[in-house]
Amino acid sequence: MKYAPALFGAAALLVWEATVRITDVPSYLVPGPSAIIAAFVADPAGLLWSLGSTLLVTFAALLVAATLGVVLAVAIASSRLLAAAIQPWAVVLQVTPIVAIAPLIIVWVGNPFASLVVCATIVAFFPVFANTAAGLASAPAELADLFRLYGAGRFVTLWLLRLPAALPYFLAGLRISGGLALVGAVVAEFVAGSGGFASGLAYRILEAGYRLQIPRMFAALVLLSLAGIAINFGLGAFAAAVMRHRGDA
Repeated sequence: MKYAPALFGAAALLVWEATVRITDVPSYLVPGPSAIIAAFVADPAGLLWSLGSTLLVTFAALLVAATLGVVLAVAIASSRLLAAAIQPWAVVLQVTPIVAIAPLIIVWVGNPFASLVVCATIVAFFPVFANTAAGLASAPAELADLFRLYGAGRFVTLWLLRLPAALPYFLAGLRISGGLALVGAVVAEFVAGSGGFASGLAYRILEAGYRLQIPRMFAALVLLSLAGIAINFGLGAFAAAVMRHRGDA
């Protein structure tokens, strides 16, 4: 069963290649897998360098989003006033289309790399924040009463009870935010690329589209998909390792 996804993918690629060859579809409309591989082999350094640029923005945004998410989740868990002040704005960030505000952010921030990170951070922030806040609130009430009975202060209760209870929630949110950070980076790069900032795979996709180099466009899309899969599995493995180290799995 574990080989089922790979077998299904291989079969789909074979059918795709055979269909393109039999129907003689031009590569500028729908390139076959062989044409996509040839486009990548023609310029692996350029595409991989662009992938590295996109991943740099992605991981920088993920780090910022995770830090902000945890800090603000702890803040709203510690104070009802802060919860009332912060939560509505967090929801506003979640529901605001990044495509609509990315041009403004790029203009306001000025620095291209920093503006891309800000856009990707906005997209990736909410899952970490919401999951961590839910985890902090999930600590068993009887244990919280026991901590109070023994005179534990708010900081001790947070450190020894609420943060450990929130750890699985945080890791789940981090895994979701990893994919969203990549999406946010790509969307921001599309906007920046339209303005002439040449960086990342999104710009390569725009460039290939303008030149009708469709196999190269597909090659960039495949690299993005593989990067997203790798981020998801990597963060999943990280979460499993952390939970095993803690003794929960």
